[in-house]
Amino acid sequence: MAYLIQDIAQTIHARSGNGQTYKAASITHLLTDSRKLVFPESSLFFALSSTRKDGHLFIAELYAAGVRNFVVSHTQQATEYTEANFLEVDNVLEALQMLASHHRAAFPNLPVIGITGSNGKTMVKEWLNLLLQKDQHIVRSPRSYNSQIGVPLSVWQISTQDNLGIFEAGISQKGEMASLAKIIQPNMGVLTNLGEAHAEGFSNRLEKLKEKLQLFQSVSTLMVALDALTQEEQTYLYQAFPKAICWSSKQSAALQVLEIKSQSGLTSITALYDQRTIQIQIPFTDPISIDNAITCWLVLLEMKYQDQEIATRMLALEPVEMRMQLKNAINHCYLINDSYSNDLSSLSMALAYLKQQAGDNKTTLILSDIPQTGSDTAAVYEQVAVELAERKIQQLIGIGPAISAAASSFQNRIAQTSFYSSTADFLERCNAHQFQHEYILLKGARAFAFEQISKWLEQQQHQTLMEINLNAMVHNLKAYQARLQPGTKVMAMVKAFSYGSGSVEVARLLEFHQVNYLAVAYADEGVALRQAGIRLPIMVMSPDETSFDALVNAHLEPEIFSFGIYQAFHEYLLKQGLTQFPVHLKFNTGMNRLGFEVSEAASIAKALQQNNTMQVKTVFSHLAGSEQAGLDSFTLEQAHLFDQASEQVNSILAYPFIKHLSNTAAIFRYPQLQYQMVRLGIGLYGVDPVNEQALALQPVSTLKSTIAQIRTVVKGHSVGYGRNAFMEADSRIATIRIGYADGFGRAMGNGAASVWVRGQLASVVGNVCMDMTMVNVTGIAGVQEGDQVEIFGNHLPVQTLAKWAGSIPYEILTGISQRVKRVYLEE
Repeated sequence: MAYLIQDIAQTIHARSGNGQTYKAASITHLLTDSRKLVFPESSLFFALSSTRKDGHLFIAELYAAGVRNFVVSHTQQATEYTEANFLEVDNVLEALQMLASHHRAAFPNLPVIGITGSNGKTMVKEWLNLLLQKDQHIVRSPRSYNSQIGVPLSVWQISTQDNLGIFEAGISQKGEMASLAKIIQPNMGVLTNLGEAHAEGFSNRLEKLKEKLQLFQSVSTLMVALDALTQEEQTYLYQAFPKAICWSSKQSAALQVLEIKSQSGLTSITALYDQRTIQIQIPFTDPISIDNAITCWLVLLEMKYQDQEIATRMLALEPVEMRMQLKNAINHCYLINDSYSNDLSSLSMALAYLKQQAGDNKTTLILSDIPQTGSDTAAVYEQVAVELAERKIQQLIGIGPAISAAASSFQNRIAQTSFYSSTADFLERCNAHQFQHEYILLKGARAFAFEQISKWLEQQQHQTLMEINLNAMVHNLKAYQARLQPGTKVMAMVKAFSYGSGSVEVARLLEFHQVNYLAVAYADEGVALRQAGIRLPIMVMSPDETSFDALVNAHLEPEIFSFGIYQAFHEYLLKQGLTQFPVHLKFNTGMNRLGFEVSEAASIAKALQQNNTMQVKTVFSHLAGSEQAGLDSFTLEQAHLFDQASEQVNSILAYPFIKHLSNTAAIFRYPQLQYQMVRLGIGLYGVDPVNEQALALQPVSTLKSTIAQIRTVVKGHSVGYGRNAFMEADSRIATIRIGYADGFGRAMGNGAASVWVRGQLASVVGNVCMDMTMVNVTGIAGVQEGDQVEIFGNHLPVQTLAKWAGSIPYEILTGISQRVKRVYLEE
């Protein structure tokens, strides 16, 4: 649905930001992130501002890329942007929300389900989509678009083809829900649960409940998972919504759960509803899935679906993959698997992620038919073809009769195209050798069973893997950025394979989220990043003479820490005829590892000024104990010495440079030492060296393996090399596929460490082997061969494993072997 720019200006009460009459423009796309631009001519950019970023700073870049329509909060120079429309408002975010509310109001007869809760919003939304899509054309929030910005972008998708909307709303503090309610305008409501998420934004749980319930002020039907509420909260719920329709397994309710029985991967749920006993089965046994499935069950019952039809659909539920997975694939390729759904909005998001990860590498899209597209199928594929061309996708493989019929739309725009009637047809006719050194996005509807293609393309590696949650990394980055003074830059540490997480993938993510610098230990790490297309400035912390060619050729910036390395690099640059090469000057203020002494500051500054072969980009030092309160006086003394050194350098050099001293711990503990930049390391990866709960960091890495075999070892028999472990009773011993060659060291053996199996800890028995480890699973119900085992992650923090090993998290993370497959997850 297109809107004229004049009409949008009137809707959001805008003024002409350059004092001129609006030029003709038709808007179909809203843009809040300059990095996600696809359709410049029809996009309206909202210059949102926060304490960290000002959207107005990206106007010039977007204008150069073809964008001509902007919503701003202060006047822009007409002479610089002669073809632009500037809609000036007092509050850009409110203008975005106002426009989305206006768009929603244009569809007054559209049924909309609004979903909120502390957890489960996205899963319930996606399951309702799966359950209802057979007979409804659904528009819904993409993934977890439930914020003050995400909700208006979600609602903007509504079109005349839709006959049901499902939108989720998330809040983190008091006063946020009212604006989301105006945008979503639901007439049915779902409250999934009330938990501890975002507890810091509310004085108590009841206050949080009151805020969430504001979403439902105008609904005709409100459905609630009652067991998640305390008695006080239930009393308030029924006072505010006397006709709330609830489910419960503990008390009388509209849907009263009588029995939950799990067996062999299935759960049978029996309940009483409308004075009749009904039953469903779901292919899940975990409590979270069971609760969310019952919530969906209640929604379908209230929508008057027949019991047998509901039972059939509930049994067909599938896991909701809420995060895209980036995996190593055949022939030096990377595979992004996002095949849990296939619609226009999720396709657009997946394509953006593909381009973010691929950089300048070749991109291939394997795409199935897009279901539920309405009557004008040809127009839908024409729209997809235009977007693929705009995003410069080099190869399309279409699978399915509908997309094959639209082949001509793609063949005119994409360099390489091929089409297949089915997944089986593709697997039979396609040659694996056609995929070489490229990034492949797998995007298919459930019916096409693209998991077969995923398995075919993935590298065959052993079953120990490390999941890297890129969303958690972004969360951690933002958690530290929120602690920074305005304008403070961030240098992200990606040395040692990004603390075991994978340098290239992490660097791409950080570049996308606009950190200012990257830092590596050695030149070859920086070269690998450059070869992968990373353009951010990169500091090399341990240069030597053998790396000078690589430094210069890859545009890497070395740390200069002694007169010896300075003189060697100076002479190299002279021979190359190079001047003002960017370098970073390090001073030793008490770490006593690398760096000039403070007394040498004037001497090195004079040499740099006189010779002009190098230009100092930053001056820095390294804190020895910033995480320890007992070393506070020493840390402050280091800062004093650093000030002395940097002031001497500043007095001699005739140009400005950046100063940085704070590492991860100091960002939180010493805000006065942030200078112009901070270095963020282990905290980015989810490990808080200060153990300060206020940061609420999320674990980034989860190391997993599987059980290869389970055996009963009788009392008195031994387990493992050296016969160090004798069983004191008959025991069930599981052998898992991880050993010291994977990074699970011998220090973990003989009961020192445990692993997480089926919700319980299982202690290590005997010595850790090179490729295998034995654990005691006696008394842990339901353990089977093939079960997944968590070595560290969400249930078992890496800090705990490090403590058991007498080590530190840094060593554990960086010690995970390269043979362990990394799988990258992103919502």
